[in-house]
Amino acid sequence: MPRTSWRHGVSRYQWLVLLVAWLGWVFDSMDATIYAIVLHPALHDLLKTSPSAQVSSEVIGWYGGIIFSIFLIGWAIGGIAFGMIADYIGRTKTLILTILIYAVFTGMAALSETWWQLALYRFLTALGIGGEWAAGAAIVAEVWPEDKRAKAAAVLQSAWAVGFFIAASISLLMRDSGWRLFFVIGIAPAVVALFVRLWVKEPERWLKAHEQELRSGELRVVKLAQLFEGDLRRSTLVGSGLAFVAVFGLWGATNWTPTLIRQLPDIVGLDAQVIITAVGYAIMALNAGALVGYLSFGPLADRFGRRAAFALMCTGSLVMLPVTFLTPRKYEHVLLLLPLLGFFNNGIFSGFPIYLPELFPTRIRATGAGFCFNAGRVLASMGPFLTGFLVVALGSFGRAASAIALIYLLGLLILPFAPETRGRPLPQ
Repeated sequence: MPRTSWRHGVSRYQWLVLLVAWLGWVFDSMDATIYAIVLHPALHDLLKTSPSAQVSSEVIGWYGGIIFSIFLIGWAIGGIAFGMIADYIGRTKTLILTILIYAVFTGMAALSETWWQLALYRFLTALGIGGEWAAGAAIVAEVWPEDKRAKAAAVLQSAWAVGFFIAASISLLMRDSGWRLFFVIGIAPAVVALFVRLWVKEPERWLKAHEQELRSGELRVVKLAQLFEGDLRRSTLVGSGLAFVAVFGLWGATNWTPTLIRQLPDIVGLDAQVIITAVGYAIMALNAGALVGYLSFGPLADRFGRRAAFALMCTGSLVMLPVTFLTPRKYEHVLLLLPLLGFFNNGIFSGFPIYLPELFPTRIRATGAGFCFNAGRVLASMGPFLTGFLVVALGSFGRAASAIALIYLLGLLILPFAPETRGRPLPQ
């Protein structure tokens, strides 16, 4: 008998929910990427640094690391807080609110006159980005059929690579424009909030759980302490640990790819616009591999299990970070390695919208997923700061990134304790 496509039996509304959540995550990614692309010109302008390559590298590494860290702290706070809000007021309302937050404050970053003002706007932007993921992952998990949930979640995470492509394309098309205009474009996602308001309703799972609490007179705000009660404690610790590893590796190393490109011997000294173009193509190469990794995690997780898929991504990231950041000396060599790095280092993130909602019951699903995905960000926020320190201590971004790669050993040590959820329905 011919094999039935996994898309068979999915309703138009289920596709619509995935599309809207996907678009929200696309623009999340675009907004987050904008800062990495304009890091050098923005901080050169705001800090009035010397054009000397050595001085600017150290200064940009230091202040850039601080702002990256502040951004991750905001992401963590937003993910946890809005996860709780999504369990209380609903997934759809939370999606609208968080999309508006990150769109508005991305645009306001264009008004920055000092580095700390830029850091403040990035913090406020991150509140919305973190919250949007928690609500979006929960609504897709609850609306899609049980047997197709993993692949839908992988498609949802693929939006991150698409957002990178959009940001990189904008950088190529607008390479003659100032860095402030990049942030102004970040207002565009506000349109998605209107689509959510018009098209998406609350999931039946959440409505039933909410109505049951109303009938019983026990409607209350979810408390984080509930995540550490009984069997949920293990799920919360494992989910948070895996997310910490993935976030620490990505923001502590991989997201410094534009800086790596700018320091290659055959790139240093070139015209500024040529360098911007080279960085744009490098980001595209990284995210071409990431896109394949995102879409591959779902089928791998369904075939071999969630733990095996996470183990593959951790091992690949452990190997590819030092290979990519430490060994090549030419731009074309880096372009060949970046897709492989992206497959593992970014692809691991598809595991979280698949795995985390499977660990928690409906009444605290968004809270649990939001907490696990973001609690580790508070510790992981030290990753960019640590990288800036290691650049000074070790003498290069390549050595610093290679040291950061050791975090994936922790991920491999956590996995034996992770509950395997393949083939199980969402907890009620």
